[in-house]
Amino acid sequence: MVQTTLYVNPTTGNDSSSGHSSSPLKTLTKALQSVTAPTTIHLAAGTYRATGGERFPLLIPSGVIVVGQEANKGKEIIIVGSGTYTSPSFGEQNITLRLNSYAQLRGVTLSNQATNGTGVWIESAQPIIANNTFTHCTREGIFVTGTGKPMILDNVFIGKDYGGTGIFLVRNAKGEVRRNLCQTTSYGIAITDGAAPLITDNKLVGNSAGISLSRQARAVLRRNLIEKNTTVGIIVSDDAKPDLGNSQDPAGNIVRGNRQIDLRNDSGTPLVSVGNQLNPARVSGTVTFPYSQVPTTLIGPNQFSDLGGHWAEAFVQKLVQKGLIRGFPDGTFRPEDKLNRAQYAAIIAKSFDLPRQVGTGAGIFTDVPGGFWAAEAIRTAASMGFISGFPDRTFRPQQNLTRLQALISLVSGLGLNGGNPNLLRFYSDRAQIPSYATEALATATQKELVVNYPQVNQLNPMLPITRAEIATLIYQALVATEKAEAIASAYIVKPDPDLPSFSDIQQHWAADFVARLSSQELVSGFTDGSFKPDTPMNRAQYAALIVKVFNPNARRPAKQFIDVPSNFWAWAVISQAYRGGFLSGFPDQTFRPQQRLRRINLITSLVSGLSLPRVEKLGLTAQEVLTRYEDRDRIPKYAQAAVAAATVAGLIVSYPETKLLQPIKEATRAEATAFVYQALVNKGHVSAIDSAYIVSRTHS
Repeated sequence: MVQTTLYVNPTTGNDSSSGHSSSPLKTLTKALQSVTAPTTIHLAAGTYRATGGERFPLLIPSGVIVVGQEANKGKEIIIVGSGTYTSPSFGEQNITLRLNSYAQLRGVTLSNQATNGTGVWIESAQPIIANNTFTHCTREGIFVTGTGKPMILDNVFIGKDYGGTGIFLVRNAKGEVRRNLCQTTSYGIAITDGAAPLITDNKLVGNSAGISLSRQARAVLRRNLIEKNTTVGIIVSDDAKPDLGNSQDPAGNIVRGNRQIDLRNDSGTPLVSVGNQLNPARVSGTVTFPYSQVPTTLIGPNQFSDLGGHWAEAFVQKLVQKGLIRGFPDGTFRPEDKLNRAQYAAIIAKSFDLPRQVGTGAGIFTDVPGGFWAAEAIRTAASMGFISGFPDRTFRPQQNLTRLQALISLVSGLGLNGGNPNLLRFYSDRAQIPSYATEALATATQKELVVNYPQVNQLNPMLPITRAEIATLIYQALVATEKAEAIASAYIVKPDPDLPSFSDIQQHWAADFVARLSSQELVSGFTDGSFKPDTPMNRAQYAALIVKVFNPNARRPAKQFIDVPSNFWAWAVISQAYRGGFLSGFPDQTFRPQQRLRRINLITSLVSGLSLPRVEKLGLTAQEVLTRYEDRDRIPKYAQAAVAAATVAGLIVSYPETKLLQPIKEATRAEATAFVYQALVNKGHVSAIDSAYIVSRTHS
């Protein structure tokens, strides 16, 4: 799928414009209505508010990136406003913005000054929120609920006079909260219910309380700086039990200088603190300190001056702690610097100690004299099988290493094999992979060695590799050989080898539905490796899908349609779908096989073919059920009972808004796949998919 870019300028833009850089849109609202994932929306400096045409709350769909100015955390790009969102978890809420899975928000300032206002609401989704500023949000900057697993990275949360919480995680939320700054909020970070996020490398300074954990919260706290809060640094209550370190993994938090006390354990359950800078005299409740010594490099947020907020920081820091890579004397890491072949050999020689695979002559090159700084490392890396020279017996140590060369090198040196070549469909630029490298790249993908930024499905095999990128690949190689623990990152390529990976469904809202049915060989794609999810589906194609998935038994006699001759490719499936009650013809004895299916046809077909019961049998009325759809007046009268039955049965999937049925819209291949999958869920034949676009069976 082609990456789209839109531009928005609240001052000079016009919502009738094309959205190109020379003719930007005026509102983010219009841009979000225009997108088909994957899309990047660039915001110009200015204020985005209701008086300028914005309609809140805003929804960032799956695969869409909204980006302002990450370098200054959105200082001049301000989104301010509030609208009502009905949460499945909490009912009506005043929020500014909501993100679906695989959506991103980067480099904006966000404010919600309404009563109990929330800046960003995350409901059972996996988005990325990075390098933003949250200020003047009356209740909290970010609220995570349901089964949300966001990555909340490098943001600033400022309470000031409003004093709301910085980040609030509830229900079964997980994910990562990394390298954020919370100051002058009520609670910097609050975690409750069964939430179990990773809270690491954050600074919580000058709040009322730094971190609050209650109910059954099970957060993991690592290398946070929690100081100068006006009441308490960390407060633990109810049955909460934070992970404050163990002998194998010291926590490295600094908790100090908080006005009343640094750690208050009101839970009644003893806590264990390992590797934290925490004064036992400033602790209340039962806290034990079984280990008193940890390496100082693990204490507190640990960053190079030019690595704060960088997408690869976690990988770099882990390698630094292992002594495998280092920065420069000026305190920088220079993550975007290119890496040459000699530097790569030096890292390999430090990172791996494997048996020599090749003869004693390995590593002897005409352009690497014995006194060259990397001569020994080059010999070591070559003898382990990671690198080789050129036919003219040169090594070319100053030549930049490409991403492709690095991945082939790691696969070769580690002796990995067995990659599934179908996995290469994941990459939008797979045509750039040379034929000689396909097996190695498939193996690297299957072993999760590949890390791609900023687009996870774009490999860029021929580009020179950077210091940051090589750090990620080396670390993933250590993970693959069980020499390191996995790091959660949105940029690690993780295509499921059991699910066929079409080239154009990555980050598509219906990707999970398509992949699940494809894995059962119930839907298929095209010879070019695509699925074409947004292509409309005609009646003949739909009949083929119905027969493939349901193989319906005959419920009525066959019928001959005058426009479906017996030699027509879909004659047999049209006949079976008709006899099974899923499809009918028209009064003029035609079937119209090329006519495009509409969403309302999709719904009535499944209700009829599956013999779904009317909602009146459940003590409901159709009108009751249909009130959830804002466009219910567009539902034809003849179809209202079927729509109600399909809704209660959990069949209906609506993108981008579940409150819009869009009955007259042409049904796409993705929509037909999603509806059919939900029908299988209803029958208990497949497991449910966690999707924000499935219309709830009941009112929230």
